[in-house]
Amino acid sequence: MAFLGSAVQRMVSAVRIPLSPLCRTTTHRSYSSEPTKEKSVPYEKTLKQDGSVSGPTKPLPRSADVVVIGGGSLGCQTIYHLAKMGMTNVVLLERDRLTAGTTWHTAGLLWQLRPSDVEVELLAHTRNVISKDLEEETGLHTGWIQNGGLFIASNKQRLDEYKRLMSLGKVYGIESYVLSPAETKDLYPLMNVDDLYGTLYVPKDGTMDPAGTCTTLTRAASARGATVIENCPVTGIQVRTDDLGVKKVKAVETPHGTIETPCVVNCAGVWASKLGEMAGVKVPLIAMHHAYVVTERIEGIQNMPNVRDHDASVYLRLQGDALSVGGYEQNPIFWDEVSDKFAFSLFDLDWDVFMQHIEGAVNRVPGLEQTGIKSTVCGPESFTADHKPLMGEAPEVRGFFLGCGFNSAGMMLGGGCGRELAHWIIHGRPEKDMYGYDIRRFHNSLTDNQRWIRERSHESYAKNYSVVFPFDEPLASRNMRKDPFHQVLTEQGCVFQERHGWERPGWFNKEAPAPVKDYDYYGAYDIKKNENYKYNELLGKEYTFDFPPHHDVGTRFLTGNKNYGRHNITTVMTAQPIKSECLSCRNGVAVFDMSYFGKFYLTGPDAKKAADWLFTADVNKKPGDAYYLAIGGGVAEHNWNHIRTVLQDQGFRCQLTDHSEDMGMISIQGPKSVPFVLHSKSKPGHLYLFPYLTL
Repeated sequence: MAFLGSAVQRMVSAVRIPLSPLCRTTTHRSYSSEPTKEKSVPYEKTLKQDGSVSGPTKPLPRSADVVVIGGGSLGCQTIYHLAKMGMTNVVLLERDRLTAGTTWHTAGLLWQLRPSDVEVELLAHTRNVISKDLEEETGLHTGWIQNGGLFIASNKQRLDEYKRLMSLGKVYGIESYVLSPAETKDLYPLMNVDDLYGTLYVPKDGTMDPAGTCTTLTRAASARGATVIENCPVTGIQVRTDDLGVKKVKAVETPHGTIETPCVVNCAGVWASKLGEMAGVKVPLIAMHHAYVVTERIEGIQNMPNVRDHDASVYLRLQGDALSVGGYEQNPIFWDEVSDKFAFSLFDLDWDVFMQHIEGAVNRVPGLEQTGIKSTVCGPESFTADHKPLMGEAPEVRGFFLGCGFNSAGMMLGGGCGRELAHWIIHGRPEKDMYGYDIRRFHNSLTDNQRWIRERSHESYAKNYSVVFPFDEPLASRNMRKDPFHQVLTEQGCVFQERHGWERPGWFNKEAPAPVKDYDYYGAYDIKKNENYKYNELLGKEYTFDFPPHHDVGTRFLTGNKNYGRHNITTVMTAQPIKSECLSCRNGVAVFDMSYFGKFYLTGPDAKKAADWLFTADVNKKPGDAYYLAIGGGVAEHNWNHIRTVLQDQGFRCQLTDHSEDMGMISIQGPKSVPFVLHSKSKPGHLYLFPYLTL
């Protein structure tokens, strides 16, 4: 038996998986292609090693309104909510057994408070489904345990964050309390509170059982007419191209037959990217090892709340009379070669990677130092570039929906997201504001860029337990998209912000330039950590809930003449705090570099009809005229796909073209402004003047 405090240090560590080469790929938008060739797959039986016949647990229907692929938390929640909303001709396909892959080994924690009102609502629905609705519908207990949750604050900023969470919780009626160290000790006698500023206690947090939850969900769905089929892997997705060049889901292929369907829901977890490839859909997630250990029995731990020590990046989950200990490290192991045979398997735990969690756990509960380790659990999980799920209809194929990439939070978010996904499928949109989860939040040039996916997913994983500050910026995968003014602004000390892959001017450092450097993975994987990194130093000073330092630093505008193509642009130097800058814009004139905006052309015989349908403003022009659309950079991809969908559904004879990468954009604003100027970097001899619509 190993002990947490000493013996684990002597264990032999597993070999780390090396990083793949980091590379940037280029993508182009396309409206049509040849239809996908359909395959004819004969019905087959498969044999187990012992010679017995193995196949689908139920006969496959010839057709279905919706086929959900993946029998984990999201798949089961989605088919349950589809059936509950009245769709009965729906099928769930699981290649092995329910919970196979990632769900079966999840910790199953549910915390009700998150720094987002939408996520608080999603979590509340999950809790209602697991703790109340399912038991009322089926008479079965899902395995829900309400033992409470405790967030640890080891510094003032963390405690301030918890106070904000408590205030948000009050709006939604979530019971929570900020406790002093002494009160925390009374609640959790085994805890070391010497280094605490306080804690946030939520009595109605708890723990879910993956197997019990998924089994009960599918029984409830089946009772409403849904079909759940296990032991049925998917081998292909048939896609057809209609007369207008629009790609749509046609059917799902399996070794045991084909199901015709107009709608597929990808809930395949770690394997979602492979499933997406079958339909020509990009699914930007990456697989990593994610682990926890289960201790031997601990006297006095019974009925204690689950603990999240964010500053130590560790959690302690009550497991009967023992604890599960896990967390998020800065050097997670990537699973580059995802295996299709990994149903209920586990990896060997790399103790060199995991030891940092042991140290944090022992500091918080000192009694763990002499507690034995009963078992280790190291399985695959899928992670995304911003640590948020991938949901909604894929831009590439109509009828192909995503419900994957849940960053080890698929159980706690499953109920809320399953309901929203079902509503999305039935009504064409979710009930709640799900933009933060919508796959269309990512620009199409990034969703198959392996460098961006890997770097940003790593940074989001490593910072998962970090305080969420309003002025934080990523360090990973920067300088992916730059406008014509990037270099000259950098030379003048511009501190850039990242939006949708673009480097957007934020504010100016008057001391010296602060360029963004290549990502160093925080020094992990034997990559040399960036030294004398001015941008990172300035970013660290921005970590506050108050006015950031740059509020009083001031900004600067460029001086002298700069040659852009055949045009000299003369600018004036000013150095003034942001307050003065805002007043200058309100009362005079100011110049904004808005090149990160989306810049689209809407043309064709029905351009006016389309514009009248799309926009609330009066955009009356002569029939056939073109429209220029300037769209906020952060929502440009979402708007692109929305407009394209409207053109397809309404049958407008139009063409939508994207010139976001071809042109920069300068906006002159204020009561003394003139029409703004667009400068084309691909055609340096031209200056463009356009009226514009901001969406």
